[in-house]
Amino acid sequence: MSYRTLKIITILIPTLLIGGFELIRHNTVLLRNLSMETGNYLIILLTLVVSYGFSTWLFKLIEEKNRRLATEREMRAVYEERERLAKELHDNIAQTLFLLKVNLKKGKVEEASGLVNSIDANLRQAIFNLRVNPLELISFPKRIENWLNEWSAVSGVDANVSIGLEEEYFNPSEEVQLFGIIQEAFTNIRKHSEAQSASFLLQKISDGWEMKIEDDGKGFAKDERNLNQYGLVMLKERVEKIGAVLDIASIKNNGTKITVRGSDK
Repeated sequence: MSYRTLKIITILIPTLLIGGFELIRHNTVLLRNLSMETGNYLIILLTLVVSYGFSTWLFKLIEEKNRRLATEREMRAVYEERERLAKELHDNIAQTLFLLKVNLKKGKVEEASGLVNSIDANLRQAIFNLRVNPLELISFPKRIENWLNEWSAVSGVDANVSIGLEEEYFNPSEEVQLFGIIQEAFTNIRKHSEAQSASFLLQKISDGWEMKIEDDGKGFAKDERNLNQYGLVMLKERVEKIGAVLDIASIKNNGTKITVRGSDK
């Protein structure tokens, strides 16, 4: 039912109810058998009952429409994220294949082997991303844990995972952005950090939630930080989309710590 139809019904109901009642009362035997005071009380009661029934149905209908709109927005966010992943996968593999071809022509077998491993790792993670639907019954914490286990197996870097939030704390749109932050951060660890181990913590704090990602890799000094090279621009954009705050701390040869904090809804 369209909003225009609902608007017309909302306008007509009190008009027809009150006007119709008064018309019937003044043109039938009710006028002689029903006092003015009793009639006033009766129309008040009748209006209350009809208004309650109509408003209950109307708000239920609006809530259902809002739920469908929210689901559509969430699905759109999921599809946009998958399109981004597909483009990123295409660009990464195209670039890596070009470098592989160059190294093979130059006889650099060891470098070529490393590039093949990189392609394999990218494909494995992309397949995992596309295989899992964020709107399926699997919980968000479980999805994170599964992905990090897969990441650890592919990268060879130990990953310690600790999640202390209830399953439905974030809505699907927020989950998409958070999952992207996790993937970007751990992809950077695999590509750049030379770490032996990493850790992931997602927990409730006094005024909201906190996510920490740490590694024991080579880190970088402030003057060496290249936002584009390490994908930090993408992290910052995703964090801003969910209204959270990003902090990155890194010390040369002493690892990197990424902290994301968000407030309660």
